[in-house]
Amino acid sequence: MKNAPLEALKALVGPAGYLDAGPDMDLYLTDFRRLHRGRSPLVLLPANTGQVAQVVRICAQHRIGIVPQGGNTGYCGGATPDDSGTQVILALQRLNRIRQIDPLGDAITVEAGCTLAQVRQAAESADRLFPLSLGSEGTCQIGGNVATNAGGTAVLRYGMMRALVLGLEVVLADGRVIEGLKPLRKDNSGYRLHELFIGSEGTLGIVTAACLKLFPRPVERATALAAVADPAAAVQLLSALRTAAGEQLSTFELMPRLAVELTSRHIPGVRDPFSSAYEWYVLTELAASNSGSGSGIQTTLEEILAAHATDAVVATNLQQREALWRMRETVPEAQRHAGASIKHDIAVPISVIARFIREAGDWVTANVPDGQLIAYGHLGDGNLHFNIQQRPDTDAAQFLARAPHIHRTIHDLVAAYGGTFSAEHGIGQLKLEDMRRYKSPTELAVMHAMKQALDPQGILNPGKVLPAAGT
Repeated sequence: MKNAPLEALKALVGPAGYLDAGPDMDLYLTDFRRLHRGRSPLVLLPANTGQVAQVVRICAQHRIGIVPQGGNTGYCGGATPDDSGTQVILALQRLNRIRQIDPLGDAITVEAGCTLAQVRQAAESADRLFPLSLGSEGTCQIGGNVATNAGGTAVLRYGMMRALVLGLEVVLADGRVIEGLKPLRKDNSGYRLHELFIGSEGTLGIVTAACLKLFPRPVERATALAAVADPAAAVQLLSALRTAAGEQLSTFELMPRLAVELTSRHIPGVRDPFSSAYEWYVLTELAASNSGSGSGIQTTLEEILAAHATDAVVATNLQQREALWRMRETVPEAQRHAGASIKHDIAVPISVIARFIREAGDWVTANVPDGQLIAYGHLGDGNLHFNIQQRPDTDAAQFLARAPHIHRTIHDLVAAYGGTFSAEHGIGQLKLEDMRRYKSPTELAVMHAMKQALDPQGILNPGKVLPAAGT
């Protein structure tokens, strides 16, 4: 016997708007890291916001769980259904129109299924910059970027996704639509409703479009890979660059020696630009939006590096800049080639980040003999990917079996340093226990109250972000 609600959903979106069998459907059932796999009777591919709203109404009527999904590039299983086989997947890839570009107002309105690369290219066509920068930009979608409050390599200057959103169009759990796409920099007329949905991972509403901030395109860049003695020296270099360059400092990325070795070994075209090996490196970039300061930022960067770095390679052309960036952006890919890894997406205050790396690194050395620390990432905003890489010729299964204990130890230390266990990758289903352990009862109670108010039936992305109440 056919399932009447599912048949109604199929009829609504039409033959081109759903998948219910075959290998194409499998792509939607497993997360990017292959840590989570679920089952679903139906993948829905609505063509517009109206269809999304009608899908939600039908699901609300029959209490069918909905798992919103963008480019499926998340690291925490936030877009993967559970194993019940009862939740439908709502993939937004067909909502992919650039609705409006306003260069004078520095705003762009796009649908949730637009890829980040598509939005960046559209901004560039209007001689503007959309600054969110991620290695997955060709695949990740704006709706997912909003839902996870994506970060990336430009947070130091432009902020996370939350700082880039002017307004949202959102489908609520009963099918009503908040039409909040005004490109206003100031609007003090009550609660800023769109803020509720940024970082909520589809648990409070489904983002179908966003109005985003644009910026002048940088016309001059100065990029360098600098060798530093240790993370403490990197923090001193960061402070010096901030003082000298101010808002022109757009990137400050920390990398250990192991990151350089892995990318040089496993990624075609990547090579170590230094003749000597150093323990720590920083990829940093200054950017100016007017040509009059171009030579100035290059000189500023070189002078600060001469005073605070052990050694440095400054890019003199676009090819060299791209080579330096390729080394940084392919660290995750190189790790996959090198074997298993135990990952942490953490942040601590910048003032204590060097002490944290030293203490946590000493613990890894003493307690994880089959692992090597590879702490890298966005030092400029305090966010590190504190990963432990399996050593060659060790047993991957034994190494990964200790992951829960390692996660707990590292996250406890992060908490002791006043940090967070999730800086930019979100919660999904991977970090529910961490939410329970590190969030206060009051914080969780307020989050549950928000969830109850906006999604009383609990149909939006069930089992994500919030641990079950009372557990």
